[in-house]
Amino acid sequence: MTDPRRDDDPIDRYILKDAVEEAKAMGREGMAHPSTKPVLIGAGVGAVAAGILPIVTWPIGLIAGAGFMLYKRVRP
Repeated sequence: MTDPRRDDDPIDRYILKDAVEEAKAMGREGMAHPSTKPVLIGAGVGAVAAGILPIVTWPIGLIAGAGFMLYKRVRP
């Protein structure tokens, strides 16, 4: 029986490596990098959304929003 999700799929296999490389490039280039602004906007939206929700605190929302946008930039 074959596994429908193969181990040699580069999309799933290298996502962490690609995300780290993207974050390093964002750190080196600052606001000139094309991913910096969307990730910062996602962090802000996550922090505001967390402020509205009663259980989630703003740092968790900030990290979740930035992480989601970074994921969308690495894997559109």
